[in-house]
Amino acid sequence: MTITITAFENSPDRGRGLARDMRVRWALEEVSQPYEVRLLSFEAMKQPAHKALHPFGQIPTYEEGGLVLFESGAILIHLAERHGGLLPEDGDARARAIAWMFAALNTVEPSIFDRSLVTILERDQPWFEHRLRALDELIRKRLDDLSAHLGDSDWLDGTFSAADILMVTVLRRLHGTGILEAYPNLVAYVARAEARPAYQRAFAAQRAVFDAAR
Repeated sequence: MTITITAFENSPDRGRGLARDMRVRWALEEVSQPYEVRLLSFEAMKQPAHKALHPFGQIPTYEEGGLVLFESGAILIHLAERHGGLLPEDGDARARAIAWMFAALNTVEPSIFDRSLVTILERDQPWFEHRLRALDELIRKRLDDLSAHLGDSDWLDGTFSAADILMVTVLRRLHGTGILEAYPNLVAYVARAEARPAYQRAFAAQRAVFDAAR
């Protein structure tokens, strides 16, 4: 059965690999699964046809046979259940990796994503500087703890897993802010992940969409 995912027709991140379909592309590349991409405009994302797949009118979605999924974390868990290499085989290690998947999406990502939105949508507002300082403080608290956990390890918990895919795609959103650079081990962690061939293939595929749109 052919796997089909959805992605932005014209990426708002200008081909920087930040859109969440990147996570699914990367995971599919890690497990050597071919896939097709259906590109959507912002208008099409809010139409009934797409909202039947994703109730909130966002991307990515995942279709395989009669199965339709949304939410990148859920899609990665599904892929890990179907294909080896995204989660450890040992039960305890697998549970820890899944916990780190939730940590990436629920603990680390929200303030980082909010910072991106604030810098785009609220820059001209009188509360902008105060809001930005508050978010930066929270982000640094999260990174303090994440950096302490990672230490000099290559990955979050033993071998590379779907948790690292999610965490790295979250951290990459900080490029250009000057925040991540205060944590050399996290910078090295992101660079190590970006050097993986599967990541590079996924990045190139997503970048090609932006280049074509230009």
